[in-house]
Amino acid sequence: MTELEVRALGDRTYRVQVRDGALETTHEVTVPDPLRSGFELDDRDLERVVHESFLFLLEREPPSSILTRFSLDDISRYFPEYPEELVRRLG
Repeated sequence: MTELEVRALGDRTYRVQVRDGALETTHEVTVPDPLRSGFELDDRDLERVVHESFLFLLEREPPSSILTRFSLDDISRYFPEYPEELVRRLG
């Protein structure tokens, strides 16, 4: 079973630790302003956005394939369905 831990590091930046059995990966993720304002989210909601985004990624690739540092708007370059799916998950 995969475990996620999301922790705020600063303004719109989060550290995500993914544990999948013996494998553990760490990622630094930034939530871009356009994404934040597009959903009208406050700071408390951003952690949920990051968590749901990682669940989305983990449904498509193993933790070791996820970039160690990226912005959430990079996800749609690899998975064009991401913005629509995020809206559905947050709805």
